[in-house]
Amino acid sequence: MYIKKYLVFLVMILVSWQHAHAQQDAQFSQYIFNGIYINPAYAGYRQELNAHAFYRDQWVGIPGAPQTMSLAVDGSVNNDRVGLALQVSHDRIGAQSQLAAYGNYAYRIPLGGETGRLALGIGAGIVQQGLNTNALDFTNPNEPGINGAAQNMVLFDTRAGVYYSTANWFVGFSADNLTAQYQAKNKPLGHFIPVPKPHYYLSGGALVPLNEEVSLKPVFLLKDDRAGPTSLDLNMFVLLKDVVWVGGGYRTAVDLYHKPALQPGMAKSSAVVAMAEVFVLPELRIGYAFDYALNKYRTYNNGTHEISVGYYFKKMDNARRTSLRQVRCSYF
Repeated sequence: MYIKKYLVFLVMILVSWQHAHAQQDAQFSQYIFNGIYINPAYAGYRQELNAHAFYRDQWVGIPGAPQTMSLAVDGSVNNDRVGLALQVSHDRIGAQSQLAAYGNYAYRIPLGGETGRLALGIGAGIVQQGLNTNALDFTNPNEPGINGAAQNMVLFDTRAGVYYSTANWFVGFSADNLTAQYQAKNKPLGHFIPVPKPHYYLSGGALVPLNEEVSLKPVFLLKDDRAGPTSLDLNMFVLLKDVVWVGGGYRTAVDLYHKPALQPGMAKSSAVVAMAEVFVLPELRIGYAFDYALNKYRTYNNGTHEISVGYYFKKMDNARRTSLRQVRCSYF
């Protein structure tokens, strides 16, 4: 119906990859530092008022490749029993864009001994789906509904999640895009822009102290939307003196159950990730991740770069931090 201005085969690569992985939601390699983005129950988990931002430039060198930004501010109130967070994100791929803003609420309950905490979280917000028609060429200049000025579709959305943590391990489950798809059915632009579908996230990990200065932290993240291949991220981090994180990961698609919409014999795309996070100041941390694709598309791009920045407005003192380590898997 319409063709991207730049290169047709590049658009086909982008679109096919996006749907093959079934991740309409933008992904972050540093998800362990961006917990609110995938789970509203993470709000207030650090028990410090802080802001954190992420920028991801995917498949550098390909016109129209995904670019994603996320900014969140969160903290805790009511003796750290309630967590509150405001999250804003912007994602763009080709002529399509998404701007979203959510308010998140989490309530934590002591459960399972002295260190166990169960958090129940909900979120609600507005999602604006956009289509930049100036970046498109139309085979039919009279195409109704999408030619002319930029088009936008505003939807109300909700999300929910649970998060359980102890001093040594954590596990969380969440779902987002729970209501947006139902409103889009009655909007004309819903026929031209991919509508946000429910996504499900299962995450978990553990903290393994080797000595007073070095710890290991294995982490996993399972992502699914019940249509495309399920995505699995496996990561391992080394924590040095509570100041530096160094780690790597592997991302691939896994077959957990039968999905009729998938093409038989579809190749499983995968990637390896290298990343690091450093506290350059007591209240400021900076992170970087580099993704290298292991599929045939790696020859068409220069990899994926991701930068994160976190700032603590009021860094807790060492005494409280030592106490906090006893009830949480990690304070990052």
